[in-house]
Amino acid sequence: MPEAVRLPDAAVEARLTRLDELLTGLESAPGPLAREAQETVGLLTEVYGEALARVLDGADEALGARLADDELVGHLLVLHAIHPEPVERRAARAVEKLRPAVRERGGDLEWAGVEGRVARVRLSSGSACGSGCGGSSAGTIEAVRAAVLAVAPELDSVEEIAPERRAAAPAFVPLTTLTRRTAARAREAG
Repeated sequence: MPEAVRLPDAAVEARLTRLDELLTGLESAPGPLAREAQETVGLLTEVYGEALARVLDGADEALGARLADDELVGHLLVLHAIHPEPVERRAARAVEKLRPAVRERGGDLEWAGVEGRVARVRLSSGSACGSGCGGSSAGTIEAVRAAVLAVAPELDSVEEIAPERRAAAPAFVPLTTLTRRTAARAREAG
């Protein structure tokens, strides 16, 4: 039996781009032939989704995780609403993957959870990061939005929330200072 020819990632990307173009054209095409072509694509997608679900059903936990971690297969699992990981875990992992790059620029990025269909993140710029960091907060949030929605298209948006304010540590006041003040006040009063 001949060996299956595998596509490199660049070829997969090119085919997905072309597929998008063709489907967009098909959606706007008039006539019964265009409607039949759309129905054909829809039916084929449903059958392939069912086949993928059966593969996932037969996979043990380790194989299921490997399939879900593959970028192309993971996207197909999401497309068919059969991804084994909850949306929140996928989105949180996308944020964690970006966190080191944000930290390199002196900031921090934290996952804050999902509320409804909105992912929430905290973005803070560190003291090492001013206006000359080479990346803006808006650019970082846009990168986070793209990464999160790519792995969790069930979500509608990604919102930045204010960083948590941490209470300042109380200043250390030596006990001798307090006793000197008390003694001085006593002399003044006396």
